[in-house]
Amino acid sequence: MKDWPLWEVFIRSKQGLSHKHAGSIHASDAQMAIENARDVYCRRNEGTSIWVVESQYIHASTEDQAAFFDPSNDKVYRHPTFYHLPDEVKNM
Repeated sequence: MKDWPLWEVFIRSKQGLSHKHAGSIHASDAQMAIENARDVYCRRNEGTSIWVVESQYIHASTEDQAAFFDPSNDKVYRHPTFYHLPDEVKNM
């Protein structure tokens, strides 16, 4: 088991919602990871869909990379404050 890779588990709780990170598990392959994730994170019907991805394939920015996100701050048109929504649109 110590040689089994670490897998990140993402669960979708209802149809139409986004998958959310639920936790991590060790498994020998993708099928075992999905089955273990089901047993660990969906014991009480909490999920309708499971994604697993080997942790080594996830790449992320770090919090100390503030300059990485700077270019978006000078594009004010990307902020939704410039758009008028009709009164009929309730949930956006």
